[in-house]
Amino acid sequence: MKIEDVKVFVVNPIAAEKFEGIGHLYRRGGINYVVVKVLTDEGIHGVGEGTLHASELAVAATINHLKDLLIGKDPQNIEDIWNFLHRATYWRGGPIFKTAIAAIDMALWDIKGKLANMPVYQLLGGACRKGVLVYRHADGREPKEVAENVRKWLEQGYKVVRAQMGGYGGSGNLRHEPAEREGLPATTYFEPTRYLLEVPKLFEYLRSELGMEVELLHDVHEQLSPIEAAQLAKQLEPYRLFFLEDPVSPEHKEALAFIRSQTTTPLAIGEIFCDREQVLPLFVNRWVDYIRIAPMHVGGITEAKKIMILAEPFGVKSAFHGAADLGPISQAAAIHVQMSIPNCGVQEWTDFRGIQVFCDLFPIPCEVRDGYAYPNDAPGLGIDFNEALAERFPYSPVYMPQIRRTDGTVHGY
Repeated sequence: MKIEDVKVFVVNPIAAEKFEGIGHLYRRGGINYVVVKVLTDEGIHGVGEGTLHASELAVAATINHLKDLLIGKDPQNIEDIWNFLHRATYWRGGPIFKTAIAAIDMALWDIKGKLANMPVYQLLGGACRKGVLVYRHADGREPKEVAENVRKWLEQGYKVVRAQMGGYGGSGNLRHEPAEREGLPATTYFEPTRYLLEVPKLFEYLRSELGMEVELLHDVHEQLSPIEAAQLAKQLEPYRLFFLEDPVSPEHKEALAFIRSQTTTPLAIGEIFCDREQVLPLFVNRWVDYIRIAPMHVGGITEAKKIMILAEPFGVKSAFHGAADLGPISQAAAIHVQMSIPNCGVQEWTDFRGIQVFCDLFPIPCEVRDGYAYPNDAPGLGIDFNEALAERFPYSPVYMPQIRRTDGTVHGY
């Protein structure tokens, strides 16, 4: 069997639509999903995904650049192809290159599963569990509304819910300024004081209304300095968080040692990591409890499985990133990996299956039952891509939000 062609698609299926519960990014011009089809001379194809929000065309160009290196290779040799691509440029790694490799890697696993007539998780060692625990997002303008939205998810059978108030940064977002011109993002001005004061009060209210057994987590989204993050994590101890996500930015990951020394609140980080070298210190030094990588951004199924093997002896569990800017193919790959590892924790969840356009374009997304996600047991990843529909959903430029401090200094999103 030989690789005959590699096709790349960039699609934005719902740029003009709004969908409750699927993510605020859809209200800013949609999301572009990068999809790959690897075709073989025996008529079997595999699908993969290389979505990197606001850098989609760069990933697509990289995949097209790698295409000629793949033609004629045996798609069954996944490990060899992964390492070959990883060293195909002198400057290895980085989010764009790793995401491009991931898209190809997923497609090769999809092909191998179809050849074996097995779902991918069976090829990775078989199932370690019946389903993958997932969590949903609950937001609100004030604590009562947040509690009501948490209850809505609990009533639908979900066991874990992320609680935010007023989006990332909460009331620390002091004002908004319109974009300089149409098509560019607006600017939000953030200062941490109000946010640091409101979050412990929010969880005090949630625990008083919902009890202590409900599993709740919170995403700081890298808005705080190390000392501020330590203060927040310590104040949240009485409210028993499932974990506190991204208390600091990856550039300050060594500060997790200090935060850990100040609190017993479980810590999670990693959604914008792309290399195993970034995560190894977190494991070896026991700085985190959950690793938030996405298989799509670290090099695919091949590398994600290896990272979770490295995490296992240090007691670190998966909490794979799964926001709306990671599409249905990436989601399927994440579920297959977590079905096969003993140290699965939880998966961030977006309900693509509940939206018809996604079921048409990506037949068929994974499903959730009673708070657990299940892969489709069809051979391979159990999902496909409707190439005939792609031209109906063209690329639309989308940019990340712009955040500044009140003095005008650029601040991370």
